Amino acid sequence: MAQAARGEITFPTSVNAVLRLQQALDDPDCPLDEAIRLVLAEPQLAARTVALANSAAFGGGGPPVTNVRAAVIRIGYRRLQALVASLVVRQFGSRIKDPQLRAKAEQLWEHTVHVAALAQSLARHVTFVNPDTALFAGIIHEVGGFYLLSRADEFPGLLEDDPEKWGELCEDVVGLEVLKKLAVPAPVADAIGELRRAWINMPPSTLLDTLLLANQYAPVPSPLGAAPAEPPAHGDSALDFVLDEDMLDEIRAEAAATHLAMGGPLLV
Repeated sequence: MAQAARGEITFPTSVNAVLRLQQALDDPDCPLDEAIRLVLAEPQLAARTVALANSAAFGGGGPPVTNVRAAVIRIGYRRLQALVASLVVRQFGSRIKDPQLRAKAEQLWEHTVHVAALAQSLARHVTFVNPDTALFAGIIHEVGGFYLLSRADEFPGLLEDDPEKWGELCEDVVGLEVLKKLAVPAPVADAIGELRRAWINMPPSTLLDTLLLANQYAPVPSPLGAAPAEPPAHGDSALDFVLDEDMLDEIRAEAAATHLAMGGPLLV
């Protein structure tokens, strides 16, 4: 925690390489051909870009995409940035050696992808924030946890003790410093920083509300921190006025297709 407070955040070499890709794509004047070349240089990213372009959330019933150029054109730069962020998160897992820590990282990745996919669909149907921003925020909302898992081999006992201490370490100090190091925009970083203490507004209408709902409905819980509350039963919640059973089923189905496109092994 002291290292993070001093800004001493160290990333694996593989993460730094992906960050260079992220910086290039952040440039609004980045030529399409250059973006395609950068994506093709990362085979995982290329495969997932095509898969996402063909998912229910983006395909829209059109002809299947079979190449990176068509995929980048279909999903756009903003969604591509979310995929790059997912590659950054994956790379943190690449240096984890301990089997128990690797298992936690795998579960955390599953949780992350579910939250990201649900956040995008919830943004589209319920909160009406930018769905691309919601997808990006969902992908990186546990990046502090991935960072600490990647460093836990160096600090025996880091993941022992009570879950509240973990939450304090991860979200209040380390997580925010990692987000700063990754140059995450302030509105996204602020929403992620408030996740542990916030309540859902009625009606839900913000990025923070979107992330809270996505975490609540994610079928795979985070392996870090306190166990999440069970989603409210319909008929017992104010959410019924904005999220009925039919809409929830539609959101889950749409999110499942996105999850399939973005999922897969974390550790490479």
